Amino acid sequence: MPERRFLAFDLGAESGRAVVGTLSDDRLETEEIHRFLNEPVEVHDTRYWDILALYNNLLKGMRAYVARHGENVDGIGIDTWAIDFGLLGEDGHLLENPIMYRDRRTEGMVEEAAKKMPPERLAEITGLAVFAIHTFFQMLSLRLKRKAFLDTARTYLMIPDLLGYFLTGEKVCERSNAITTQLYDPRLGDWSREIFETFDLPLDIMPPIVDPGTVLGELRESVCRAVGLREALVIDGCTHDTGAAVAAVPARGDNWAFISSGTWSIVGSLSDRVVTGPGPYAARTCNELTFGSLILVRNIMGLWLLQQARAAWARQGQEYTYAELAALAEQAPAGGPIVYPDDPIFLAPDDMTAAIAQFCVRTGQAPPEGVPATCRCILESLALCYRQALEQIGSFLGRQYEVLHIVGGGSQNRPLCQFTADATGLPVYAGPAEATVAGNILVQACARGYLSGPQDVREVVRNSTQLVEHTPRQQAYWDDRYALYLAIYEKSRS
Repeated sequence: MPERRFLAFDLGAESGRAVVGTLSDDRLETEEIHRFLNEPVEVHDTRYWDILALYNNLLKGMRAYVARHGENVDGIGIDTWAIDFGLLGEDGHLLENPIMYRDRRTEGMVEEAAKKMPPERLAEITGLAVFAIHTFFQMLSLRLKRKAFLDTARTYLMIPDLLGYFLTGEKVCERSNAITTQLYDPRLGDWSREIFETFDLPLDIMPPIVDPGTVLGELRESVCRAVGLREALVIDGCTHDTGAAVAAVPARGDNWAFISSGTWSIVGSLSDRVVTGPGPYAARTCNELTFGSLILVRNIMGLWLLQQARAAWARQGQEYTYAELAALAEQAPAGGPIVYPDDPIFLAPDDMTAAIAQFCVRTGQAPPEGVPATCRCILESLALCYRQALEQIGSFLGRQYEVLHIVGGGSQNRPLCQFTADATGLPVYAGPAEATVAGNILVQACARGYLSGPQDVREVVRNSTQLVEHTPRQQAYWDDRYALYLAIYEKSRS
């Protein structure tokens, strides 16, 4: 295969980057060329994304590409977080900056929605657990609190689709993001008329839905002139970052599961059907989408606990790198306290270490003493929570897994990967850390016809990544720890 070069924009809640991906001889090499902050702005108690600053950084990333690689590129793709959106008016202009999913406008909306539709029915239609941050509850808030504003909207676009519209003029919604909105019916493959009609939401503003790996359109001539590109295609890969990361899991065969590990941990499996019912509803699993397949996932708080504990120690004058914290966790004695990572106390505490101590006291445990014990508590608890999620997902799909792949930043945390192998009893293969970018780029390559589909994508990732294997150990100890975890889990919910 001749050398092909792509540009990927990977936007997260705190920062974004532009990465060049070069595909040659069934291998992918990546190069970060531009990094920037994603800084929300609060005005009158409302938290907005600065979408024009993000767009301006896309332009800067393209200029950085041209400076290094010239005026030709095989494709440009964007992935971001899910859920959030912007609204266009009659003239095609943005009506206001998109509002963050962490904004308080959805407070009370779950209860409001339940007056017209039981949450079990909402979950059954959409295949998603009911979370207040979902797009549906943001839209419901607009209908109930800002009806006149919503009535002026003519087009709804999610964050990557909005940026794609700025670049091309095309108005669509890519399916891996549409499925996260709780406005979409994955069985029908379209927006849910029942939900829109029940809640008097404007179905006519919803754009057409396209599949991952669709060429969105040509870069506007004005943009090409501004950045120095001769011409370029903008490609909708998996625009939801989770879908992009799962596309790049370097797995073989069928009996494998994955964890996309970062601030959040997304534990899941490929799925051939939409899975709903009392069990999935209670477990709060979600049916989402990657390139070429549905996925059944459970979202877990993840390394957020360690990140916030690190911030608390820094405020006390104790600065640690993540590598240092991982080493301290390995040195700590086994058998300490366990927490349930998804307990509400850990969502946004002022001091994560204090929240961990409060949880332990509430559940009849002695809190961890010192940094090493706290780190081990967090990482062991995450590993045990992963086991619970995998058992739930496997039971819903009727599968027993033979291999577990961990991708994303958490794949570089050695004790977390080893504890996960120990807790689940599965061999863990860690890597790549840059799975989201790899998925973004390689699905673009499929859209251009340079790769043929999901299996080609996974093969290229395998060829390009040095995986680290973690073999399960101490099964009896971890079975005992899991029994304790389940008891703590039940106690925390009572």
